[in-house]
Amino acid sequence: MAKTQLEELNRNIYDFKNPDDYSFKAKGGLSREIVEDISRRKNEPKWMLDIRLKALETYNKLSLPTWGPDLSELNMDEISTYVQPKTEMKDKWEDVPSEIKNTFDKLGIPEAEKQYLAGVGAQYDSEVVYHSIKADLLKKGVIYTDMESAVREYPDLVREYFTKCVPLFEHKFIALHYAVWSGGSFVYVPSGVELDQPLQSYFRLNSPESGQFEHTLIIVDKGAKLHFIEGCSAPKYNKVNLHAGCVELFVKEGAYLRYSTIENWSKNMLNLNTKKAIIEKNGKVDWVSGSFGSKISMLYPMSILKGENAKTEYTGISFAGANQNLDTGFKVVHAAKNTSSVVNSRSISKNGGIATYRALVKILPEATNSKCSVSCDGLMLDSLSKSDTIPVNDVQTSDAEFSHEAKVGKISEKAIFYLMSRGLSEDDAKAMIVRGFASPVSKELPLEYAVEMNRLINLELEGAIG
Repeated sequence: MAKTQLEELNRNIYDFKNPDDYSFKAKGGLSREIVEDISRRKNEPKWMLDIRLKALETYNKLSLPTWGPDLSELNMDEISTYVQPKTEMKDKWEDVPSEIKNTFDKLGIPEAEKQYLAGVGAQYDSEVVYHSIKADLLKKGVIYTDMESAVREYPDLVREYFTKCVPLFEHKFIALHYAVWSGGSFVYVPSGVELDQPLQSYFRLNSPESGQFEHTLIIVDKGAKLHFIEGCSAPKYNKVNLHAGCVELFVKEGAYLRYSTIENWSKNMLNLNTKKAIIEKNGKVDWVSGSFGSKISMLYPMSILKGENAKTEYTGISFAGANQNLDTGFKVVHAAKNTSSVVNSRSISKNGGIATYRALVKILPEATNSKCSVSCDGLMLDSLSKSDTIPVNDVQTSDAEFSHEAKVGKISEKAIFYLMSRGLSEDDAKAMIVRGFASPVSKELPLEYAVEMNRLINLELEGAIG
């Protein structure tokens, strides 16, 4: 018990919470009445309401997944699908209500914006409360706004791409998402425009027994370049919270997108997120992902290499502690010749945590001369924890190169002995090994986020190894 209390104290930079004060909170459950009310409150066009209602119908027809972590504790009748904060979206930080502003101040968002971000959005519960973008990007035709504003201001562009990367019938929780989605970011980078600084969206869930269903839609046009950063956190409650967001990425010919995520949900969160990219000729998407929070995660970003010479790389790490089941991985479909993918996944488990790498590699018959390399390593810090690798490899042509390597093990006693012989304590030696194991991910993150990831690792290790 003392160890659990210690971990909760150590997480106080993320576990602080505001009173559950809101302008409106939908009653628990999911019904046509609730879906129509959300759409009405957002003053949406009929085509968006039609998508929501079709998604609701699909949700009611689909079953829970029969594989992976047990989701039986999720009771949608106890989950509010829409929580509206007591503010509208602001474009000046000083105009955000002090209680909400203080939350993001503690998380370092305004300071990060001043130092190295080209634009930032901040979502609190179900709505974006702050959004800004540098003036010079607006002059270049870059669009970066919240999804609700995009539906109103760029309806033709949104309608062309919305649900086209991740269809609403893909699984039960994406149908749920499309029925009640709220908040999120819309980005359009015109042809040939290269952003030197990242854009960032941060999602904070404060209200207990609620869900967050933000939608992120990014279009990087021909020859353009973008780095997009996503951060997530929530305080800890005794009841289940739900996150079922969706990310749709469209990378056009010769374009490049790096999508970086640090997910630090609280240990009562069910994180059932869906992310997918469609990459055209000579385009590339790099995924960098760190999963540290949530009670259960089911998260498998996906790249579809649609055009010739399209490329993707995935670098990810998950850290599962006591009472955590993090089922994560990556999916890639090679659908054109000369495509390539590289997957580098690391997982750490401690105190009985479960870390699973679940993956799909599909190389279609037409994807000749394609190359795929997969490496997934699991590190267990004690004999109570569990680490599994569950790959599915479907190579449908002999004219392709494919390799898969997987390793699972405990910290090397020889390595610990060597570091202790050089003057380190046993705990410091183990912590150094863990941080080194995680370094392939941290070195791919922007400096501030690498620092945050290492801080999260330190918090998880505190009092937990020895």
